[in-house]
Amino acid sequence: MVTMRDDPANPDRGVAVLVYDGLSAFEFGVACDVFGPDHSTLVGVPWYELMVCAARAGPVRLSAGCTLHVPHGLTPLQRAGTIVLPPTSRPDLVPPETLAALRRAHARGARLVSLCTGALVLARTGLLSGRRAVTHWAHCGRLALEHPDVVVDAGALYVDEGDILTSAGSAAAIDLCVHLVRQDYGAEVAGRLAREMVVPPFREGGQAQYIATPLPEVQTSHLLADAMAWVREHLDEPVTVDDLARRSAMSRRTFARRFQATTGTSPYRWLLAQRIQLAQRLLETTDLPVDRVAARSGFVTAANLRKHFGTAIAVSPQSYRRSFKARATA
Repeated sequence: MVTMRDDPANPDRGVAVLVYDGLSAFEFGVACDVFGPDHSTLVGVPWYELMVCAARAGPVRLSAGCTLHVPHGLTPLQRAGTIVLPPTSRPDLVPPETLAALRRAHARGARLVSLCTGALVLARTGLLSGRRAVTHWAHCGRLALEHPDVVVDAGALYVDEGDILTSAGSAAAIDLCVHLVRQDYGAEVAGRLAREMVVPPFREGGQAQYIATPLPEVQTSHLLADAMAWVREHLDEPVTVDDLARRSAMSRRTFARRFQATTGTSPYRWLLAQRIQLAQRLLETTDLPVDRVAARSGFVTAANLRKHFGTAIAVSPQSYRRSFKARATA
């Protein structure tokens, strides 16, 4: 895991955003907004160092028709700890020297991150062979057809394979970038950044919820948002689906159906994710015993917290705390 929390000289703080002709401006902007501004004052820790690069310094034509002037060639790929590949409408036009530079960067330990159809560029390097990956749902078939050695997980918002991460389309780029911040700096810092960007720190569900699905009714969304906001303030209390349904002025069955249609997950799974996130923050920012963390986050007992935390995070609460403390003092 990248260890940069309190080390401003750590080379892993370097983030190179690779651009090419046909670039999509939205995901490029997401990467620049997360990794580009100096958020040190906001989050209280040294932030990333952003570098925008291309096969050659100079103009790159975006898919919207405008031109972006790129200050760097491929040199930043030699030292960046993270390399981000935004989407492009023409992955076949990415030059061989760029693909070779990505292979060399990965071989020396760089973390590669594709956003949306950036996965089609990443797959051309061969580095996705045998790995799980995702792209925009409309292009998952193309990814599977052109690269049958890639295990395409069409339902995911993003896939984390450790040194290689891929996201679905558009807004999922935000999810993945916030996930990277959570990996590097912890849940508390990721939560602060998400609030600054006015986005959720974590979204349950997958991109299947966005395929040919009508927009939820405004009134329903408003009622659900009120109930969800209330839950976040009362995670230490026993909360049932019936409680949420009553706060949303719906029957239990209608509430569960509308919640699934709006969020892509069940009320139970969403509530569990909120409690896990709170437990992470408490483990990171306090010295509370595990049984008190369990009580504050709504798991009631330490055994129940360990069970759900281990399933979601793949480590015990104690191991998570030790790992975070070690990163914080590295």
